[in-house]
Amino acid sequence: MSRQGTAALLSFIVPGVGQIYNGDFLRGIFWLIITPGFWIGTGGTLGWICHLVAAFTAYHRASESARDLSAPAASCQ
Repeated sequence: MSRQGTAALLSFIVPGVGQIYNGDFLRGIFWLIITPGFWIGTGGTLGWICHLVAAFTAYHRASESARDLSAPAASCQ
């Protein structure tokens, strides 16, 4: 499984863990706090939406960091 897939799966299982896996600690804590609040506050309706958004953002951030690492370094002239 790719790094992006792992981040998305972790964040889908426990929202915020995928962000922490990516190194985005504050985003991870945000999702760890917000998602249970939406689950409890809306009776589960918006909890699923938060789960999906957390998984998507974890995947997207991992993709961005992988792209940044694979980009060639700018040469100094």
